[in-house]
Amino acid sequence: MSKQTFYVTTPIYYGTARPHLGSLYSTLLADVVNRWQKLQGSDSYFLTGTDEHGQKIMQAAKEAGKTPQEFVDSFIAAYKEVWNLYHIDYSQFIRTTDPYHIKGVQELIAKLMERGDIYKASYEGWYCTPCETYVTTQDKKAPPCSSCGRGTVAISEESYFFRLSAYADKLLAFYKENADFILPSERMNEVLSFVESGLKDLSISRTTISWGVPFSADSKHVVYVWVDALCNYITAIGYGDSDKKEMFEKWWPAQLHVLGKDIVRFHAVYWPALLMAADLALPKQLLVHGWIQVDKQKMSKSRGNVVDPIELAKLYEPEPVRYYLVRKMPVKWCPGGLTNPMLRCIMVSW
Repeated sequence: MSKQTFYVTTPIYYGTARPHLGSLYSTLLADVVNRWQKLQGSDSYFLTGTDEHGQKIMQAAKEAGKTPQEFVDSFIAAYKEVWNLYHIDYSQFIRTTDPYHIKGVQELIAKLMERGDIYKASYEGWYCTPCETYVTTQDKKAPPCSSCGRGTVAISEESYFFRLSAYADKLLAFYKENADFILPSERMNEVLSFVESGLKDLSISRTTISWGVPFSADSKHVVYVWVDALCNYITAIGYGDSDKKEMFEKWWPAQLHVLGKDIVRFHAVYWPALLMAADLALPKQLLVHGWIQVDKQKMSKSRGNVVDPIELAKLYEPEPVRYYLVRKMPVKWCPGGLTNPMLRCIMVSW
């Protein structure tokens, strides 16, 4: 009898600095779930990694006097050092600069173009560089970023668009049929409100930067960093590689994506719509946690208010820090979904 499979992921972390306590928290939650699944006898696969493209990295690399590749390379050892220090038992560490990832992203884009779900037009609007996020508004004044609250800048450029608006009804039907797709439930309410208010097509390419996955159909463009990043969940397990078809079929769809509340829209709206367009199964569940705050602000590398996990380990040792994070900052997760008659909502712990 074959083992039940379980695929759990963290968000991939933006490669502009060393990991901080917030990065550790997301990764620790996934690690605990992975260990729990293995204790239950499941064949569990745990993915983590780094997001290494985009405008913010280009700017940071320039300020550091390095090429973007040199810049992101300089942080990889720090991530692996912290994960090893805290006994994070991951199966794979993906980097979005890995050639197989780039190939898989281009494969997805080509498939969507062939199906008519991508078209060329122009984008005029507002953009948050720290979050790499497009912000829509009817106001002519620069709005704050809907994700981080910081200022936005006006941009105007030729772009390829994904027909996100065509998937609103399908998304709403999916949410209705899968009430436990997003936990906790209040995050589902936020997503429903966003989709019901109307979806606009999503700009998925950039011409003003060169550091990204090349848009294979048009050499002037690179793939929008968030589309690039979301694809890591499938490229890591073989999407786009005919030699890894069995691996992909074994692990996809993911049972659990672990993520912070600021990136729910990307994972609960854009990612499912892209998968629907590509005729791929959707992940089973999103476990959304809050932020670790410093002075009532989200801990963030760009704000410079981070806590270093290595320094914490020196003071308290890794195991007490692990215990404190999952015991004092718990998240509820329901294995098997809310419809499971044998439901047991467990505190993510070990």
